[in-house]
Amino acid sequence: MADWARAQSPAAVEEILDRENKRMADSLASKVTRLKSDSDFTSMTGLLTGSVKRFSTMARSGRDNRKLLCGMALGLIVVFFILSYLLSRART
Repeated sequence: MADWARAQSPAAVEEILDRENKRMADSLASKVTRLKSDSDFTSMTGLLTGSVKRFSTMARSGRDNRKLLCGMALGLIVVFFILSYLLSRART
């Protein structure tokens, strides 16, 4: 045991160790949270990549799909503006 620990009472040493343990546990919890969010980001990237591939395949195929593609693009734009409007209203 270190010299500073011998000079203090056992209760004080236990309190110091307990504080250090809590600090390390909090640090570990924040690291786990960051890792989980990185994992969520990775899965979202995979989902978006698959969607872009399907969208590109549909765009390259015939004229009928182009009408569908334009309709979907227009629908997504409308949904985007509606969501942005609702979010701006929710903040105020």
